[in-house]
Amino acid sequence: MNIAERLEGKNVLIWGCGREGSSTRRFIEAHSHVAGLTVFEGTERELDAEPYDIIIKSPGIPVENYIDKYTSQTELFLSEFAPQTVGVTGTKGKSTTSAMLYRALRECLGDRVKLVGNIGLPCLDLYDEYDGDSVIVFEMSCHQLSNLRLSPHVSVFLNLFEDHLDRYKTRERYFEAKKPIAAHQGPGDFLFIRDDVPEIETKAQKIVIPHDDKTLFDLKLPGEHNQLNARFVEEVCTTVYGCEEDKIRRALLDFEGLPHRMSHVATVSGVDYYDDSISTIPEATIEALRSVKNAKTVLIGGMDRNINYDILIDFIKNHGEFEYIFSYESGRRIYDEVKGIPNCRYTEDLKGAVELARELTPAGGACVLSPAAASYGYFKNFEERGDAFLKYVLG
Repeated sequence: MNIAERLEGKNVLIWGCGREGSSTRRFIEAHSHVAGLTVFEGTERELDAEPYDIIIKSPGIPVENYIDKYTSQTELFLSEFAPQTVGVTGTKGKSTTSAMLYRALRECLGDRVKLVGNIGLPCLDLYDEYDGDSVIVFEMSCHQLSNLRLSPHVSVFLNLFEDHLDRYKTRERYFEAKKPIAAHQGPGDFLFIRDDVPEIETKAQKIVIPHDDKTLFDLKLPGEHNQLNARFVEEVCTTVYGCEEDKIRRALLDFEGLPHRMSHVATVSGVDYYDDSISTIPEATIEALRSVKNAKTVLIGGMDRNINYDILIDFIKNHGEFEYIFSYESGRRIYDEVKGIPNCRYTEDLKGAVELARELTPAGGACVLSPAAASYGYFKNFEERGDAFLKYVLG
């Protein structure tokens, strides 16, 4: 049964009218004859579910009691296209790996390969472009995966670090939200998973990628983590789709990366500036400093989501070769642990941090925005934060 048929004649509520909710509304209006269509923007406590047959919940809305009539755009999509879908998740690297995989598969399979999900277009926006030959690369966030009762044919689980504790409270609950990417797979499906991700019970064929895999790729993207992302791409393309290795590597060599992900954005007065605004966890900040060979200064801080910063604090204490500039709530929290160290400084906001970095970073060195924290409360999203960084750099 396709999505339109599933919704036919039903009284439907769209809960949340952001990017996905608006996309779902457009889809229903164009493709399905429902008995009624309502859009609701309130809380779980304010929601009266009784009058509705199906409630399509947006991923950003947390719920305590997930009832049977709840579903999501992602689940509706998978009900029709799961056999053609490659789902990609992980704490970090989802967007880059999805884009790399899309590029490599298009090199091998042509324009029947589509890219949707958290990286860009909502999955139903391309509904009219899908056919029986389509291969759909779908970047899946923890919020999109939470409570799913279906899994994609091919699942990629890149890594698991502590994140989103403002919503999930513990690392274990955060992992539970991500597990549906593989939990409902069958014997003919595939799970590609890093060896240090906890066990997921699945019937899929499991291909384990070691976290210290030393396979080398010619990439324009810096960092060992991108080498590992490329390893996942190669394994999916060859194992599932029979792609030729030289085509995969050619596609990866040409890939220049995505904005706000360790992107070189400017050179001013001999100083290189890198935008890694996507960094929302301490592991990402450490990786950025290891990857940018001439890094001298790093800007840290944003919304405090109560994640554990011990690994970053230990790194700071043991790496005096960098200047650390902290801002905002999480920056204050980390700074309070390291403020006796002479190369650690605090300033109120990103503008002040850039001004201080301009004084501290020597010509020939690099300043890296890698906040180890979410942007919310100070910026609309990480993209706006990265754009603000560039504006301040250029003066």
